[in-house]
Amino acid sequence: MSTCKKKTSIGGQALIEGIMMRGPFVTSMATRMPDGSIDVETWPTNKGGKVHWTRKVPFLRGIFNMVDSLVVGYGCLMKSAEKAGVEEEEPSKFDRWLEQKLGDNMMKVLGGFAVVLGVALAAVLFIFIPTGLSSLLRPVVGTGIVLSLIEGLIKVFILVGYMALCSRMKEIRRVFEYHGAEHKSIACYEAMEPLTVENIRPQCRFHPRCGTSFLFLVILISIIIGSFISWKNALLRAAIKLLLIPVVVGIAYELIKLAGRCDNILTRVISAPGLWLQRITTCEPDDGQIECAVAALKAVIPEDENADRW
Repeated sequence: MSTCKKKTSIGGQALIEGIMMRGPFVTSMATRMPDGSIDVETWPTNKGGKVHWTRKVPFLRGIFNMVDSLVVGYGCLMKSAEKAGVEEEEPSKFDRWLEQKLGDNMMKVLGGFAVVLGVALAAVLFIFIPTGLSSLLRPVVGTGIVLSLIEGLIKVFILVGYMALCSRMKEIRRVFEYHGAEHKSIACYEAMEPLTVENIRPQCRFHPRCGTSFLFLVILISIIIGSFISWKNALLRAAIKLLLIPVVVGIAYELIKLAGRCDNILTRVISAPGLWLQRITTCEPDDGQIECAVAALKAVIPEDENADRW
């Protein structure tokens, strides 16, 4: 296996029987169809071909990029399920009503709703539940750093436990295998080797810019910031942490960019927990899944080899 010679900005997401890749100019979605063929769909990454200023300002860009990734990712996930034949049953009356009312904007609206629902669920799982449970121990351990550490451990336990439970589901395991194929194909591209199944198969399935690593960084930073917030009122503490979510996301995004760009002791320490967690969220792919990753990746590689440098 070649050593990494390039740091690319290209990233992706595992889908239902497929992979989405986002390049600097083109985004693609490669889906394994029921007949065994690979369907590749592409569209411009940035509307109008220009990167909005909100995607360039440090710390601020992390918030907008995360929301955009969630919306686009959800839309691709639903579309891949439809293409792969997962949703073959007749649409319900509610589905037909939505399509009639929203038309071509239905996936965007549903994607936006999914983002709001996802943030709300994350707030319950990683803010309100940990704060509430740890506050029960205040009479025993006080309100110092120990209580904050307990709260942090509860967050980590919820995150790891949730991912571990998901990995036991057959359908999710298939998605995790495509996740591994996505990482391996990008690793091969960064090693500047030809994108073939033979070259991709031995590559590492863990990558420092993975969304799993980003999630762990969000949890870690929230623990650090939370240690400075008063424990006098548990509900007020949870509300303040909720308001600080954009700050936490912004910091985590800059750290994940740093880890993806540089390879030194600091970035290795930053990446280590997320890389370990990827042992749960990525699985070894088969050759067919790797072929799907290659199709998605080749569709977004720019002609100028420097245009996608991280």
